[in-house]
Amino acid sequence: MREPYSDILAPAGADAFEVSIDYLVGVGLNASFDKKMLQRLEDVENLPEEERERIFHFIDLIIRDTKAKKAYS
Repeated sequence: MREPYSDILAPAGADAFEVSIDYLVGVGLNASFDKKMLQRLEDVENLPEEERERIFHFIDLIIRDTKAKKAYS
């Protein structure tokens, strides 16, 4: 029995471009993230818990402020 080309080529293509298979086919959580964003997320994930919490705190503040500005403009 022969395997479909996509089963063989998709992992190789994803590896070659350093992206996920979901990204290649345009579906899934990571489909809209570029390589730089994915690398940043991976780097944050590998930080100690305390550092991750500090980063998320600042992200949450910026999101909150941006939403407030939109609501009042």
